Amino acid sequence: MFKIFSKSILLIVFSVVICCILYPIALWAVGQVLFPSQSNGSMLMGPDGKPVGSRLIAQPFTKDEYFQPRPSAASYDASASASSSLAGSNYALRDRVARTLGPIVAYRSGPKAGQPVAPDIEQWFQKDKFQGAPHIVAQWADMHNSLAQAWVTSDATHTAYVSAWAKTHPKDVAQFMKDNPAVSQPKEADLAVTFFKSFSAENAGKFPSVVTRKGKDGKPQTTIEPVTAGSDIQSIFFDMWRQDHADADIQDIPGDLVTTSASGLDPHISLQNAEFQLDRVAPKWAADLKRDQAEVRKEIEQILQKNASAAWNGLIGEKFVNVLEINLELRNKYGEPR
Repeated sequence: MFKIFSKSILLIVFSVVICCILYPIALWAVGQVLFPSQSNGSMLMGPDGKPVGSRLIAQPFTKDEYFQPRPSAASYDASASASSSLAGSNYALRDRVARTLGPIVAYRSGPKAGQPVAPDIEQWFQKDKFQGAPHIVAQWADMHNSLAQAWVTSDATHTAYVSAWAKTHPKDVAQFMKDNPAVSQPKEADLAVTFFKSFSAENAGKFPSVVTRKGKDGKPQTTIEPVTAGSDIQSIFFDMWRQDHADADIQDIPGDLVTTSASGLDPHISLQNAEFQLDRVAPKWAADLKRDQAEVRKEIEQILQKNASAAWNGLIGEKFVNVLEINLELRNKYGEPR
């Protein structure tokens, strides 16, 4: 009996030593010697020598001097990798794509070929008519209740603005409670559609947007104000403008500019996508550097071509670029953006 136990104990000890100590150490040693970059997460270093991210995981960039990765349903969180799982028939998907297109899409042909549609969206919006009926904002909220509610809850200033409106419009709130007896104490999100209908009636051709102004003390102060132009109008109402202008010939957009990847973390964009963004990136760098725009654009195009690659060393598929690698090269070449 003792021999059986002793052999079992020895087997456990050998298994622990081999599987939990020797094997991990061997793998670590091989990785550090032969594949040091891959085994340490394929990290990329910034100009100061500190890691700024992995070449395998996308991350967002906020400045116009940098290229943007694909949209992410996971908010670029590596611990929450996921796709949007939105069907083509889901309006939330159409709305997200439309909001991306509004500020950037341009006419493909006609007298305004090459010009952005954004100014025309604003002019159409200011007339406050959609498919011949008045009050665009009210129609938008009524057709897309969830989007109206999302606007209210997306920002604390939005919620506070609706709360303040409710206090000054007791009749509208009372009518909502009458029409919805199950909601005895409506929250700001519950009042979203009622709020937008009231706002639209009082502010024709305007939309509530965040505006930053200098206060009396010289410090910036953020408030919500009715506006007739801006990125909110260009993005939120692009889809409605498109329905009213179905015959407008607009540019085709690279698919990966507006669609998420299956993981939400794809670090690459197509070369076509990068070249489309070049119209934004090059002018910003030229303005920062006070250099000729055409010259800067040519330099960045060369960087893109140098870093572009396709599968199997270019034998198959279209070319892609790694967004973080490209942006780091721009940072190293031109310095820090303003």
